[in-house]
Amino acid sequence: MIPDSLKQLLSSVDGHQRVTWEGRDVALFNMVWGEMAISLQGAQVLHFQPADDTDWLWVTPTPQALPGAIRGGIPLCWPWFADERYADESPERTGPFHGLARHAMWRLDAVDDHAEGIEVHLSPEERLHSQLTARVVIQANAQRLNVEIISENIGDAPIKTSGALHTYLAVNEAHQCHLEGLAGARYLDKLRDFAESEQQGTLAIRGPVDRIYHTNEAVLLNDGQRTLRIGKQSSDSTVVWHPDSDLPSDTPADAAKHFLCVEAANTRLDPVWLVPGAQHLLGTTISRG
Repeated sequence: MIPDSLKQLLSSVDGHQRVTWEGRDVALFNMVWGEMAISLQGAQVLHFQPADDTDWLWVTPTPQALPGAIRGGIPLCWPWFADERYADESPERTGPFHGLARHAMWRLDAVDDHAEGIEVHLSPEERLHSQLTARVVIQANAQRLNVEIISENIGDAPIKTSGALHTYLAVNEAHQCHLEGLAGARYLDKLRDFAESEQQGTLAIRGPVDRIYHTNEAVLLNDGQRTLRIGKQSSDSTVVWHPDSDLPSDTPADAAKHFLCVEAANTRLDPVWLVPGAQHLLGTTISRG
């Protein structure tokens, strides 16, 4: 579910084209296998729609103007998630919520497309951290979307990081959604001051939810019309978020009911320590359930 203005741009593209949308440089792909849009602000997948299906990702119809980040798609939370600013180098750790990557400008380093799918490589235009580098790899075809962010410690001391692929999944109605695969997992409830509980059975979304589940298992999201499988790599935290009526300023109420965030993450439950020269790959894979 994307804004009409972005949908119109996509419909006019045959193959691969760079355009300007909402003041941002966006790479559009309209291929035999499906459609995809990537904002070069944040290396953010905004849209993915396989052939013979509807949108798998949601984007707000009223995005913030630059330099604000666009809500929706798959924002990169790097090199920290939320306010877990372990890797924040700013004075008194006052860096932006969810880190530096989502506001930064990224460049397309390589695009390998063929009849069956595509692979896109991106890196930041400028250094974002004195010790850490990042690159993003996006793979898409008619069956799945895979997004990876690879971190490397190029410094001379160990460093602690957190992060997330903050995926906004397009759903028919948030309050009709059920998530399978979380039963038995312990979770921290951010709406109850991080109180710890254990998930009993299927998670049904009936109101606001903001939980960090301690699990590395794949999740099945059923919204009453289709099922998506959300898998992940090198992540022991699954974040489930929907604001219900406590909406961000850039999200109209009638649009908010059509997304649910299910995020592959490294949080306070599973922070990543990188020694000098080490790499870490955080990935999420969305496919039909």
